[in-house]
Amino acid sequence: MAAPDRIYAIGDIHGRLDLLERAIAAIHRDVADNGPAALTITVGDYIDRGPQSRGVLDRLIGNPFPTPYVALRGNHELMFEAFLADPKSGPFWVRQGGLETMESYGVALGPLARGADFADAAQRLRAALPAAHSDFIHSLKTSFVRGRYFFCHAGVRPGVPLDRQDEEDLVWIRDEFLESRADFGKIVVHGHTPVAEPEVLPNRIGIDTGAFATGRLTCAALDERDVRFLTI
Repeated sequence: MAAPDRIYAIGDIHGRLDLLERAIAAIHRDVADNGPAALTITVGDYIDRGPQSRGVLDRLIGNPFPTPYVALRGNHELMFEAFLADPKSGPFWVRQGGLETMESYGVALGPLARGADFADAAQRLRAALPAAHSDFIHSLKTSFVRGRYFFCHAGVRPGVPLDRQDEEDLVWIRDEFLESRADFGKIVVHGHTPVAEPEVLPNRIGIDTGAFATGRLTCAALDERDVRFLTI
């Protein structure tokens, strides 16, 4: 992949297909204005909480962007895979928005909403899940490096080299990372922890603006000199 002039980084989508469509349109406009030498990255958490998890995956699988595309894994994709592999994790997942994801796949929620048979729910979800969706989720990367930026879902553990980060930290870490003022070697671009406005700090850029609840999906346009945010 040739080095891009710009990288578009989209925060946590969480089933908000409407906002994803607006981000896609904004990137198309920006590419038309600034040229095609660009790359788009999504930082994970495509599913859960919002109403259209299935629709979001349908859209992303075909790369709707006018650039090459890299999709990263979030903790919600990890929970989704864990539930399908072991339905005993169902009570935790549904508290994190899993019910909305199952509903988007047409899985009946009556018994599950009362805490009933998670094994049956997992079997029905497996049957409803298109192979392309399963393949997409399994293919997700946990991190990506380009230029001065390191992209991941949640953050990195301070004091650990970027090429030795634990995958669980990359999708789950919060306080140790967020409170650190250390130089990580790259600027870490991440989602996972919702903020009212995108955070641009010397060592990290946080782009999760709580789209499922706030209606605000953030898309950053990054180059080797500057950071700006597209209007969505």
